[in-house]
Amino acid sequence: MLYSHVAGIDVHKKQITVSVRTPDPRRVARRETTRTFRTFYAELLAMASWLVEHGVTHVAMESTGPYWWPVYSALREAGGPGLTIDVVNAAHVKAVPGRKTDVKDSQWLARLLEVGLLRGSFLPPDDIREIRDLTRYQTKLTEERSREKQRLLKVLEAAGVKLDVVASDTFGVSGRAMLDALVAGERDPRVLAGLARGVLRNKADDLRLALAGRFTAHHGQMIGFHLARLDHLDQMITQVKEKIGHAGTAGTTRRAAVGECGLVAPFAEQIRLLSSIPGIGERVAAVIVSEIGVDMGRFPSAKHLAAWAGLAPGNNESAGRRRKARHRKGNTHVQSILIEAALAASRTRTRIGARFHRLHRRFGGRANKTAGKKAAFAVAHTLIKVIWTVLSTGQPYTDLGQDYYTRGVDQQTHTRRLIAQLEALSGKKIILTDHDDGDSPDSGDPGDGESGEAAG
Repeated sequence: MLYSHVAGIDVHKKQITVSVRTPDPRRVARRETTRTFRTFYAELLAMASWLVEHGVTHVAMESTGPYWWPVYSALREAGGPGLTIDVVNAAHVKAVPGRKTDVKDSQWLARLLEVGLLRGSFLPPDDIREIRDLTRYQTKLTEERSREKQRLLKVLEAAGVKLDVVASDTFGVSGRAMLDALVAGERDPRVLAGLARGVLRNKADDLRLALAGRFTAHHGQMIGFHLARLDHLDQMITQVKEKIGHAGTAGTTRRAAVGECGLVAPFAEQIRLLSSIPGIGERVAAVIVSEIGVDMGRFPSAKHLAAWAGLAPGNNESAGRRRKARHRKGNTHVQSILIEAALAASRTRTRIGARFHRLHRRFGGRANKTAGKKAAFAVAHTLIKVIWTVLSTGQPYTDLGQDYYTRGVDQQTHTRRLIAQLEALSGKKIILTDHDDGDSPDSGDPGDGESGEAAG
């Protein structure tokens, strides 16, 4: 028995069931009291005061969607810092199969808590949580903007307008001018094609063909609705970005220095540290800070953070045999943003970029459609461990070089291995010969069976 005065709460949308376990001075057995409260905030405060009257020091409840948020706030308001609140993963407290009721669930939570078998989930501080709400909302707005663009392109396709076939960016300056003209009633393909700007002017003939569709007044009305929706989403995204702020940038010859502002200003140093990692920019760094915080003391090691985020590989072993296992669900927001960062890092000449291409070949390369996804997930696992190290030490990332995986390879051994592979594929004997500096490597003797440096 680790905690003498505990409570377990079974949370639902309309009501909560609370079980309190305290010592009984009249007998050896524990005293157990259960009550049900509605989820109106006034009654939640009354519930929290009732727990304080019973001397409860530790409370446990499941993280059931958003329903535990007001319960947590009421407990924190009434109990103060002296009340320990553990929000636990529902998968970790699953009761033994059998009879199941709200009362039994709350009692089971209390019994597990009093003997120390529950582990609270990671809850970021309030300032981090505010940034997290905004970054997640920004992601939702961006996704909705992409869906709205797809709906607009569908209307153009129905009208026979192939603007997206000719213009690489249908919603750029030129494309937007043409769409506005179509909504205003312009139907002449020559006039519409004349609105092109920049390099798109070189495709005037194709633009006239693409814009000569069966565009009616109804199509114009639908396009007008979609454009208005896109403008509203752009405005909302801009406001959210301003609220989030940025970590500031140093001045250059072309750009002036920008100061720290917004909610991320107190974490500007951590964002700059994260931005030193390949594939991670200021936006990705802000999302990472909003999801995992800046205090890595909550995670004992980089492996713990990777497992919490759901980026660690699955592990299923029994009787000495390893079976295929999927990774845990984890934090899907961290997963998606780090996979995006991994794909960005794959286009850099860094150790992380080299690791992506190395894993991509191992998983099947271009012949395997899922090789890119598997490699990106594995590199995201590498990135989360680098992030933990950078935030724990306070030192920026130092890249080990693009040749990190090949600098220790013996060149002669590698050459012999490649020759053996080529001989196995061609069925011919490969002989390496030196050539003069002035000769081309592929200018071999015409009488040889092979051209250049290989003879059959």
